[in-house]
Amino acid sequence: MTDFKQINPRQIADNAIKLIGTDWMLITAGSIDSYNMMTASWGSLGVLWNKNVATCFIRPQRHTFEFMEKADNYTLTFFDENKRDLLMYCGSKSGRDVDKMSIDGLTPVPGADGTVYFAESKLALVCRKLYFQDITPLNFIDPAIDENYPEKDYHRMYIGEITRALV
Repeated sequence: MTDFKQINPRQIADNAIKLIGTDWMLITAGSIDSYNMMTASWGSLGVLWNKNVATCFIRPQRHTFEFMEKADNYTLTFFDENKRDLLMYCGSKSGRDVDKMSIDGLTPVPGADGTVYFAESKLALVCRKLYFQDITPLNFIDPAIDENYPEKDYHRMYIGEITRALV
């Protein structure tokens, strides 16, 4: 599928909790010539600062973190269940160790603002970074949250304005 149609992000028909938490997404940063992506199941879609936004979380040791730090924009792509194996692969292998840019079954598409999304996705969100913040355990009201971080490798949160939603 390479004939994407742009929609208003408020027209996304899928349940965001299911899209992110159950179906998973690929976070991709970089240019068509050099990018990395990772599978994620933590994030959100909503409205903040009068903008349609997407929030994602990346640990600093992830290879994608380096790309995200350099980029002004990133994409979140969502797939049908038949791509679960690819998502598992992208979530278990580092771009430092394998060439994720040449994975069979994922066709990179150059997007607006130098971003990358994938022809096989059912939904691609192009986002412009607005804000980041490092997660700090001092702010955990529920101390049990820290159990998600046995290595104490706290995420960086990125909030991006959804500049294009493609189906």
